[in-house]
Amino acid sequence: MQFKIGDKAVYPAHGVGVIRGIETRDIGGAKQDFYVLQIVSSGATLMVPTSGCEKAGMRELISRNEVSRVYDILKSPGRVSQTTWNRRFREFNEKLRTGSVVDIAEVLRDLCSLKGDKDLSFGEKKMLDKALGMIVTEISAALSKDESEVQAELSNILLPH
Repeated sequence: MQFKIGDKAVYPAHGVGVIRGIETRDIGGAKQDFYVLQIVSSGATLMVPTSGCEKAGMRELISRNEVSRVYDILKSPGRVSQTTWNRRFREFNEKLRTGSVVDIAEVLRDLCSLKGDKDLSFGEKKMLDKALGMIVTEISAALSKDESEVQAELSNILLPH
C-alpha cells in the first residue's frame, strides 16, 4: 500500500489522517522512510514507517459500499453482552483499537443500545463519543460530505424515535 502526500488514511485508535509528508530518518544506523500523518480530529502528528504501515493497521478510507455496510450495522439491533461493565469496556476498547470500521460501528451501535437501557459510565460515554467521532470523520472523508451532515444522519439512525 503506497500513500502520496495529501492522501487520507486511517490509523487504528486515532482515525482519519492526512499524509503531510514522507520523511527519511536515520534509525539505528539504517535509513527508514516514514509517512507524516496528521490526524484530522486531534491535529496530532504521527510518524508511521512506510514499510510497516499495513502491519501497524494503517489503511485507506472506506469505499461507498463500505459506508452502506456501516449504516446497516448501525441500524441493526445492538448486542450488549451481559458481562461486567469492566469486561465489556475492555472488549469495546479492543475493538476500537483494531481500526476496523466494522468493529467501530459495532461499538457505537452497542453503546447507543446500552445507553437506551441505562446510564453509561463516564468511560463508556467517552468511548461512545470517540467511536462516533471516528465514524463521522471517516464517512465524511469517504463521501466528501460535511461532518455535521454525517453527524445528523447518524443521529437519525442511532437515536430512538
